[in-house]
Amino acid sequence: MKLRLYNAKIMTMLDESVIDGELHTNGGVIKYVGAAGEKMSSDGFDREIDLKGNLIIPGFKNAHTHSAMTFLRSFADDLPLNDWLYNQVFPHEAKLTEEAVYVFTQLANMEYLTSGITSCFDMYMKLDSYAKANVDMGFRAVLCGSINDFGGTVEGIEEEYKKFNSLDPLISYQLGFHAEYTTKRETLEGMARLSQKYKAPVYTHNSETKAEVEGCMERYGLTPTQLFDKLGMLEYGGGGFHCVWFDEKDMEIFRDKGLWTVTNPSSNLKLASGIAPLCEMRRHGMNRFAIGTDGAASNNCLDMFREMFLVTGLQKYRENDASACPAFDVLDMATRGGALAMDLTDCDVLAEGKRADFAVIDLNQPNMRPTHNIPKNLVYAGSKQNVIITAVDGKILYENGSFTTVDADEIYARAERIAKEICG
Repeated sequence: MKLRLYNAKIMTMLDESVIDGELHTNGGVIKYVGAAGEKMSSDGFDREIDLKGNLIIPGFKNAHTHSAMTFLRSFADDLPLNDWLYNQVFPHEAKLTEEAVYVFTQLANMEYLTSGITSCFDMYMKLDSYAKANVDMGFRAVLCGSINDFGGTVEGIEEEYKKFNSLDPLISYQLGFHAEYTTKRETLEGMARLSQKYKAPVYTHNSETKAEVEGCMERYGLTPTQLFDKLGMLEYGGGGFHCVWFDEKDMEIFRDKGLWTVTNPSSNLKLASGIAPLCEMRRHGMNRFAIGTDGAASNNCLDMFREMFLVTGLQKYRENDASACPAFDVLDMATRGGALAMDLTDCDVLAEGKRADFAVIDLNQPNMRPTHNIPKNLVYAGSKQNVIITAVDGKILYENGSFTTVDADEIYARAERIAKEICG
């Protein structure tokens, strides 16, 4: 499909500027973005959309989540992380079926689309069903390995790596494991060898809680980051999800290895895990940051607007400095940064030749006026109510409250039925 979106304001995220112009697509590719030219014949486009001054941005990238955990939304709340994880999450996840993963992944994707999210970095199980749910819906997803002592093998991760990196253009895969505290050393060493074999990055939950770091210190005399570095796991990049309890050595390793920090402020607050020291990390030379929602069992809202506000608000509080973590930096983390963390290098900004993954923000709502500074409006005042279009690979998947590739009522009904079967 060839689309023309005109009478638009556009943030390409190449810099902080907002331009007046239009965006054209051809199939899944951006063919033009910039100032309006001469009036074009409608014969050249399948659809032309007058945005009436509304804003086009690159789609948000949810750089850490567990999509199908929507089945546990508001089921096991108000519990410490270990109790929540071992006594509630793991036992119920063991009951998940292929159908459940398919349905609850699509439910999560619907929520992502309403928030302007065009892709996610997802660590979960039953990946065949997960990948099919995304492809059927037209949503872009990066799968992350999740091996741990409860399931999976290094050999299985290698097979997943080869399979899902050649399955469909909307699907890719990164090496990963759940966390140090759930994964024995032999497996960690195997993951390091796999990374070296394929010259591939590795991702994992890292230093989410103080107890996690203390446990690793007791076992190895090293923090998780230092252990991974010692094992040779970080030679080809990668990153960590959460990264709340970092010391100076951890920060130096992330800086020197060029690793990505994916912060998850809502989940960390709700589970009382702490506040990631993002500003301190920047002072130590770290410059690769992205944002994730985490799963709906710990968040419970898959909303990038809320995450962006919390990223900046918590850093201002932690630093006791209202100028800390400015809005555009946060917007960059939620769009370009997330794309690069997920190795979606052709989805990071709006430019000719990039994939047509974008969101349209309604500026003609009270919370967006006046437009003194549009990036600040998005981060400090924005809401998913402002998202009116979300497109992935040049296809509009969400528009004005409706989904174009999935029957919402059917997904809601199936989700309710399956959740009752699993959770009682």
